[in-house]
Amino acid sequence: MTAWVALLRAVNLGSRNRVPMPELRERLERAGHRSVRTYIASGNILLETRSRSRARVAGEIEALVAEAFGVETTAILRTPSELATLVAAHPFGGDTSQTHVSFLAVEPAPEAARRLLEADHGPDRVELAGADLYLRYTRGVQGARLSAAQLERLLGVRGTARNWRTVTALAELAAA
Repeated sequence: MTAWVALLRAVNLGSRNRVPMPELRERLERAGHRSVRTYIASGNILLETRSRSRARVAGEIEALVAEAFGVETTAILRTPSELATLVAAHPFGGDTSQTHVSFLAVEPAPEAARRLLEADHGPDRVELAGADLYLRYTRGVQGARLSAAQLERLLGVRGTARNWRTVTALAELAAA
């Protein structure tokens, strides 16, 4: 069995794109996934599956969410070791209170990465590590110059962001 952490993009945003986590867990188990757990209601899933194909598992989850809940989402998968590496490589020093991570569906093209790094971020900082993007929002997410929409436009890649507390909690749950 292969362990995965799946991060769903744009689910349970207020009253939009509702995906009830208990029902999602049940449906994933009926679809053949094992040890299915969720963490908070923002679309974080830990599961085991026979498939080692990231694209296949992501596609299965996306299709299940669309069919069961009528919600179009992108499922972005990471292995427990990928999450552990990400946490260990935090680039902004000891204070993690302003850190977020945008998990990208795929690694952006070099020219897109260059566009992002050359863009004016104001007081915010950004570090690209493969298909993961560390973000330091010094004035919080609401005051950030790099919104999720702007990131997707600059990179040409879909992503979903999580705050550092959620990232570290997922890494700890995945390691257990």
